[in-house]
Amino acid sequence: MIETFSLSKVYDKGVTALSGITTTINDRLTAIIGRNGAGKTTFSRIVSTQLEPTSGSAIIDGLDILRDARRIRKRIVSIPQEASPISVLTPLEQVKLYLVGRGLSIKEAHAETIRVLDAMNMRDFKNSPADTLSGGMKRKIFVCMAIASNADIVFLDEPTTGLDPVSRMEVWSSLGELSGEVILTTHYMEEAQELADRVILFEKGRIIEDGTVENLLSKFRGKVRVECPQLDDYDYRIGNRVIKYVNRKDANEYIGLGCKVKPITLDDIFLSHGVQLEY
Repeated sequence: MIETFSLSKVYDKGVTALSGITTTINDRLTAIIGRNGAGKTTFSRIVSTQLEPTSGSAIIDGLDILRDARRIRKRIVSIPQEASPISVLTPLEQVKLYLVGRGLSIKEAHAETIRVLDAMNMRDFKNSPADTLSGGMKRKIFVCMAIASNADIVFLDEPTTGLDPVSRMEVWSSLGELSGEVILTTHYMEEAQELADRVILFEKGRIIEDGTVENLLSKFRGKVRVECPQLDDYDYRIGNRVIKYVNRKDANEYIGLGCKVKPITLDDIFLSHGVQLEY
């Protein structure tokens, strides 16, 4: 369980990244979503003991992130967005080395590495240098590290940013093998919608929505999103198109006007707060 109390972070020159975040996280997979600069990575770095808050506090299973940082680090795994495998090492070598660093014997680390690589369908690539692997396979090396660690909590910061759709799905499928609680930060709405038991939406360092995907989308129950080049009556304008929310039974009349009708997604939750996401 992660508990935060009025957690705030102000960087140099007065840039506020977090503003008094108080929340409790205790779900199988929690997605923290928001556009770039919303505060989600800062939040993840603070609660994973990589960054000190300006004010406020956070507790992980009764341990304080400042006083008990060393004890917490033995129980968690944090994989930053910029992480990349050592190019000349193979997946077998990378995962094994990581486990030895966490305290396993060489024999234990080897056995656990083989088990996890086999479970993740990476048997045929275990002896291939990382620089010969696809982007998805490289990210899966880090997921293998997390699985093999048997950590209580795994922090994944935008693990699929920049990956092609196939590689992203490879990483998605691997997350189900993680045994601990997962905190996933992402700006891909479909990723959160597909994977998360709970979604926390950040904007300007604050939580603006929090709940299951079903609960968040319930405010639009019975509606669809209509996107048109132009309408006299609309809810939002984005670039050269306008968006309007209508009852599902009324959608056909907009199709006749040349509009596109789309199902409601988490994007629409952001739009309801006047936030336009960046991709």
